Amino acid sequence: MDFEQYDSAFRDLHVASARVDRLWSGARWTEGPVWFADMNCLLFSDIPNDRILRFSPDPVGSDGLGSISVFRAPSRFANGHTRDRQGRLVSCQHGTRSVTRTEWDGTITVLADSYRGRRLNAPNDVVVSADGAIWFTDPTYGSMSDYEGVRGEIEQDARNVFRIDPATGALESMCDDFTQPNGLAFAPDEGTLYVADSARSHDPDFPPHVRTFRVGAQGRLSGGEEFCLIDSGLPDGIRVDDAGRLWSSAFDGVHCFDTAGQLIGKVKVPETVSNLCFGGARRNRLYMTGTTSLYAVTLCVNGAQRP
Repeated sequence: MDFEQYDSAFRDLHVASARVDRLWSGARWTEGPVWFADMNCLLFSDIPNDRILRFSPDPVGSDGLGSISVFRAPSRFANGHTRDRQGRLVSCQHGTRSVTRTEWDGTITVLADSYRGRRLNAPNDVVVSADGAIWFTDPTYGSMSDYEGVRGEIEQDARNVFRIDPATGALESMCDDFTQPNGLAFAPDEGTLYVADSARSHDPDFPPHVRTFRVGAQGRLSGGEEFCLIDSGLPDGIRVDDAGRLWSSAFDGVHCFDTAGQLIGKVKVPETVSNLCFGGARRNRLYMTGTTSLYAVTLCVNGAQRP
């Protein structure tokens, strides 16, 4: 079975006969999927192999599942990706400890690589709000070893959630009390920001949880309470659907939580899932990066389309 149901509400989110497809395998650690509807493709990272891959769902192979090509190599150990309000690729790069934007002509602009005169830790995941602000997390994973980045001194005093102002480009810490902030996602109305803390990767006593914040003027955050707990592994990448449900990566697949933070179901995947995103023509194809492979399943729910 590719689904586990914990609440009857999950029944309407999938078709029992649907299956999880393994679209491709051959990576060391996949991450950061982002859907490009206008180009009908998905970009995602293979961090240790220092490359960004492109998946095209067009049925060109004998299995009818699509094809893989290299989008960029080296990628400077790119991890999370998103698109800005103009459709450009925004990426977190472990190797350069930076957040970058790929311009339409292919050139790369550095948006942030330091804070208060010190290098960032290792930007991990990123999202863009309706006002054009770029939000990203800055844990230390990409600077802890040479496996997913470049080993180096940690210069920041905290592991921050940052915001890049859309008008001035100024970088500001919006929250600095995380142990290892990871995936982040806005509710459909952007009144709530969810942030995963994955510190359980190195501290077995740390709760594998996602926190919730209220978003005020100029992105000011309040709250920070625990929203949900992952019962298998830890939370990494997260996404929200158009009804406000939260979908989180986990050791055994993807967990779905209702707006009250209750686990209602799981999409089961045979490898540890690092991240996910909704894609396809109707945003109902859930793409999941799972350790060495790329997976997908078609659901009866659509990814959030924010303002």
